[in-house]
Amino acid sequence: MARDIYAYRQVAVHSVQRGSGVEIHPVPGQAFSPELAVQCSRKMSDTSLYPLGTCFLLDAKLTDRLGGTPYLYAWHGDDIKVLSARETKAFLAEFKRGRI
Repeated sequence: MARDIYAYRQVAVHSVQRGSGVEIHPVPGQAFSPELAVQCSRKMSDTSLYPLGTCFLLDAKLTDRLGGTPYLYAWHGDDIKVLSARETKAFLAEFKRGRI
């Protein structure tokens, strides 16, 4: 089954330290809460490849896997797009977003 491209939207995410591990969460200032978990390529949370706090641009969709806790899903095989601080600021300013 092909991906439903209409369910996906671009989301800026960044790596953050949570407990003893590194997690990926949406950058504040978007439609999605910064506390929302993101399921994506594990390479993004590898601090030997990308320093902590690196921002990425993902095509992600909101899902809840059989009625569980909602999270953002991005296919792990998509290209990894790193955003500079300036690109992240421009992306966040591009849209007026409400929280979901």
